[in-house]
Amino acid sequence: MGSDDFYPEERPVRAVTVGGFWMDKAPVTAGEFRRFVRETGYTTVAERPLDPVAYPDADPDLLVPGSLVFRKTTGPVPLDDVRQWWEYVPGAYWKRPGGAGTSINGRDRHPVVHVAYEDAEAYATWAGKELPTEAEWELAARGGLEGATFAWGDEHFPGGRPAANTWQGEFPWENLKLDGYETTSPVGSFDANGYGLYDICGNVWEWTTDWFTSTASTIASAPCCAPPDQRSAEEIPQKVIKGGSHLCAPNYCLRYRPAARQGEAIDSSTGHIGFRCIVRPREA
Repeated sequence: MGSDDFYPEERPVRAVTVGGFWMDKAPVTAGEFRRFVRETGYTTVAERPLDPVAYPDADPDLLVPGSLVFRKTTGPVPLDDVRQWWEYVPGAYWKRPGGAGTSINGRDRHPVVHVAYEDAEAYATWAGKELPTEAEWELAARGGLEGATFAWGDEHFPGGRPAANTWQGEFPWENLKLDGYETTSPVGSFDANGYGLYDICGNVWEWTTDWFTSTASTIASAPCCAPPDQRSAEEIPQKVIKGGSHLCAPNYCLRYRPAARQGEAIDSSTGHIGFRCIVRPREA
């Protein structure tokens, strides 16, 4: 588990043992999440009013339900300020991924996005499943290719073709769409890994149950494509997300790899984070 070749938070390479489990073949889709909401009446975090106590310096008039949406820039920008391409959009949530006037119509096979950790847990419980630990997720993502750079091997573009939905070109302004997609893609649009799992890397980041703990090295290395959050980890805990997304680009965020990891605030939802579930064997 881990890698010594890329980002500090992935180190060191270490041996980890996990028990057996079954994992969803693909991230939970918008259509599957729609069924969950219809049957339970569940309201996601992005749809709920914001607590002014949690945002003491914010304009109360701006504390309205919404979520973070990526906005491609018109040209090159400094890569040390993620506020250049992330925008808090009132009214954005899983059913309105771009805010008012947008919908998931025709996108039922795309991964659901704008789901906070609590939302993913609620779905998993309803489905009789669980969310994976980071180790379980990474084991599954490797597909039996121990030590390989990517879920499909060591070659970035095997056979000259993109193997996942990621960003080709100069992030955050030039997306060449060599993989055919500007944003998310229908699950299963690319080949499965060695364990038959689709979209395990790229497309959307995926929640795991592990807490993300900062060290001196991870503090020095800011998350690549995470939305801005002025609160500290002490104020709002973070869970580990894995797999990278369609916003990961080699010039900025080469994190569509099994070993890659990032911390995400548990109350955050964005247009590039989803999840998948697992089932563990029941104890006799």
